[in-house]
Amino acid sequence: MVAVSRDLRRYNYGRKKDDKLTREESGEKGGEATAKSHDKDFYEKIGKKGGEATAKSHDKDFYQENGEKGGQKGGEATAKSRDKNS
Repeated sequence: MVAVSRDLRRYNYGRKKDDKLTREESGEKGGEATAKSHDKDFYEKIGKKGGEATAKSHDKDFYQENGEKGGQKGGEATAKSRDKNS
């Protein structure tokens, strides 16, 4: 008999044998498996590849627009955290 980890059992809890995982559950399960079998260097390499691919397919305006959005979201988060602490 194959031992099943607790992580994998939670996906099957309360399900009938023929029930399938949702797309979200399937992605989460795959992500957890990948995280267990790869190290920090793996994620750095795929992040670098993704960044290089994005740079090839987008222009300066793309980065400016996204930078502005990020700055707005960051500013909103800072304002909210300051309000909570007051």
